[in-house]
This record gives sequence, C-alpha cells and structure tokens, in this order.
Amino acid sequence: MTRIHLLSPRLANQIAAGEVVERPASVLKELLENALDAGATQIDIDVEAGGVKLIRLRDNGSGIAKDDLTLALSRHATSKITTLDDLEAVTTLGFRGEALASIASVSRLMLTSNNNEGAWSVFAEGRDMATQIQPAAHPRGTTVEMRDLFFNTPARRKFLRKEQTEFGHLQDVVKRQALSCFEVGFTLRHNGRVIQQLRPCKTLGDKEQRVAAICGPAFMENALYIENEIHGLRLHGWIALPTFSRSQADLQYFYVNNRVWWLMQ
Repeated sequence: MTRIHLLSPRLANQIAAGEVVERPASVLKELLENALDAGATQIDIDVEAGGVKLIRLRDNGSGIAKDDLTLALSRHATSKITTLDDLEAVTTLGFRGEALASIASVSRLMLTSNNNEGAWSVFAEGRDMATQIQPAAHPRGTTVEMRDLFFNTPARRKFLRKEQTEFGHLQDVVKRQALSCFEVGFTLRHNGRVIQQLRPCKTLGDKEQRVAAICGPAFMENALYIENEIHGLRLHGWIALPTFSRSQADLQYFYVNNRVWWLMQ
C-alpha cells in the first residue's frame, strides 16, 4: 500500500464527474435544468451520434456575465444558493454547482453566453478550469456545446450502448422536461434531422396537443384532465380512463414542484 497523497484537481474532477455524468442523457439533463433555471422560454438541442459526438443546447435565458464564465466551469460554483437556509428552501432544479465542471472534465466543452452586456465564450478540454475568454457573436442567452464525451476516459466510453439506445435515453429526458414546462418551447434534432418540435403552450388546448405529441393521440383520446386545489396544494394533470391500459409504465410521468418524481418500475 502506497502512502496517502492528494489527488490532482484534474483527476478529482474526473472521478466526481462519474456522480453526474453516466451517459449523454445525464449531460442533457443537467444542461436542460440550467437553461430552465435561467428562465429560458425556448430551448434548441442538437445531437450527433446519440450524444456521444455532440450535444449542443441553446437557450434564450438570462445568460452569464463575462466575469462569471470561467467560474461557471469550476466545481461548487453556483448562483442558486449562498447559505444553508437557501439550501433548505431551494426552488431551482439545480443548485450543486457540479454539472458544468463535471461535463468539462470528460469532454471538450464550449460555453458561450450573452447577458445583454456582450457575448463571450470559454473553452475547456478535460481540465479543471478554462481561463481564456474570447469575444463571440450570440443573442441573449447561452449555448453549451459538448463534444467527444469520455474522449479522455475510454474505459467509461466503452460501456455506452448503441447510438439509437443512447439517443432514446436523451429523447426521454426531453419528453420529461417538456411535460413539466409547458410554457417553454423545445426543439430536438438528431444528426441534423428534427425529431421533436414543441411550441410554447398558452392554452389548455395547446397543452393537450403537446401531451398527445409525446404520449400519443390514443392516450389523449382516453384521458381526463383533472385539477383540484386544497389547503394550498394543487393537483393537476391528465389521467387515463380505466379502459385504457398498457403492459408497461412508459406513459407514467409524475412531478412535484416541476421536478420529475422517478418511480421504481
């Protein structure tokens, strides 16, 4: 047994990335949550090779200040909590300050943002932190471009499944968020082809069209909309009639305060 020593920051980041980044879908989940927390009303996603070669997410949210770009790629850096009280009353989808640092440590990542004070970009390639900021052309909002997932950790890359399987997991992440945030528009492209295009919903009819697009017309034809509020708690959504049954639970989506509630299936 060798003597105890400190791990390098780079190696520590790569180990920590395993807690956040299991596959391309994990990356997309974290990026989507950041975009929604930034107040985005439109999110465009481009994916290549099931997300292993490329995941590019562009939003029209609040953006990131120039001076915060490199900090955004550091571990434990977040704008969402400051004190323990914030942690105990967190209302955002993300708050740990781990996602971008973890993704950057196992991929080639470009972060470009404009918070109405000019657009800037920063690049990281499997290292702790990027320090070189470049001017860029970008409207208000943020684009995160991740390329070559696990390029520097081939042992992890070999455990990924086939392209279509990985894309299936990616698509499921988008579906789950789209059914939670009806006011947000989503576009998903895979290898240049539009797979899902969902416009922001303003009316109940718009929401029903989105549910039908994700869950299928047969579900909507056999579903009832329910809404009830008591003691400050509001329950709402669509529930299928007893006559509509499936052999698997792939159309069951539950949310608490817009957070996905994962059921053991």
